[in-house]
Amino acid sequence: MKQLALIGSTASGKSALALSLAQEHNALILSIDSLSIYKEIDIASAKPFHDELISVEHFGINCLAPNETATVFTFIDEYHRASEAAALQEKNLILVGGSSFYLKSMIDGLSYIPDITDETKSTAAEMLHNLEEAHRFLSKIDPVTMSKITPNDSYRIEKMLHLTLQTSTPPSQWFEAHPPKSIITHCPILNINIDRPLLRENIALRTQKMVQEGLIDEVAELERLYGRSPNSMKAIGIVETLEFLDGKIDKRTLIEEISTHTGQLAKRQQTFNSNQFELQISGSVDELGKAANRIFE
Repeated sequence: MKQLALIGSTASGKSALALSLAQEHNALILSIDSLSIYKEIDIASAKPFHDELISVEHFGINCLAPNETATVFTFIDEYHRASEAAALQEKNLILVGGSSFYLKSMIDGLSYIPDITDETKSTAAEMLHNLEEAHRFLSKIDPVTMSKITPNDSYRIEKMLHLTLQTSTPPSQWFEAHPPKSIITHCPILNINIDRPLLRENIALRTQKMVQEGLIDEVAELERLYGRSPNSMKAIGIVETLEFLDGKIDKRTLIEEISTHTGQLAKRQQTFNSNQFELQISGSVDELGKAANRIFE
């Protein structure tokens, strides 16, 4: 089995290129996308259409209910499933998606984390009622680790609380004793480099298409079924649509805000991809297609 990772900002053409390459090079596809992982979130996630999903076997799509929470371990499980299926079927594997943080974590490696007991989770939940106090508590135990975590970062504070309470060990000492192990190796990384004006145009057109295809109805149904508290309901496209449903903005403003926020996300993704990966190549869709041909030869 040979594999490659295809990264790039949202609306850069990653999914279409991945599908074309998979069909050409007998490959499976692993989607690494923080929204496509959820069932029922179809339009807001801009996930591939049904016929595309069945034309090439996909992993990492429609795995969780919207009221569940995706983590890097969700994608690790999907990577293992995808790589095992590729080996069994004698196929290649293409990793593609905009949530490059998860890909980075799997390439750099993760430290072993023990199972967290219900008792520990309950204790941490009580402490998290006062987030600043929880941050101060951890800072006294491990100032090095907590100097990198802001007092309002509830997700990372919770994780550090779990680890500290479960192991009775400062996180920095735990990670030193349990160095990270890479999950993904021998995986060339290809980054789509797209001109900003073209990207803005793609984002605007995609946003208009999402609204035309029923984004508002989809979000209204998601809210009815799951409320607004799940992490999935805080994604770009969903948050703005909830504002529309609340009567705070009109449809024109809805499209403008989604486009603007998506553009801002794309800029952050481009910066992250350029700074955080050792890229095999960064170029146009055509250039990446030729690079993929060489990798899969």
